[in-house]
Amino acid sequence: MGILRETIRPSSDLRNKYNEIASILRSSDEACIMTVNGRGDTVCMGYETYNKLKAQIELLEAIALSEEDEKSGRILDIQDTFDSIERILYEGE
Repeated sequence: MGILRETIRPSSDLRNKYNEIASILRSSDEACIMTVNGRGDTVCMGYETYNKLKAQIELLEAIALSEEDEKSGRILDIQDTFDSIERILYEGE
């Protein structure tokens, strides 16, 4: 996804030019910052861009949690991990 480009538009454009804005946002990794009285109020983006951004955040959270586990010593040998997973799977049957 790279760097998310941004444009700034007044909130009235969302009402008056929705189709134009939606078309631009659907076809690019771009966010549109909507302003009210000259101040940032809302951010709009295409659904695919939103899903990519959300997936990236979830991945970064998982990486941060795993780094925390490693620093705290909450890690197992790979074979112990697979054995533990197999036990959990067999108990569920």
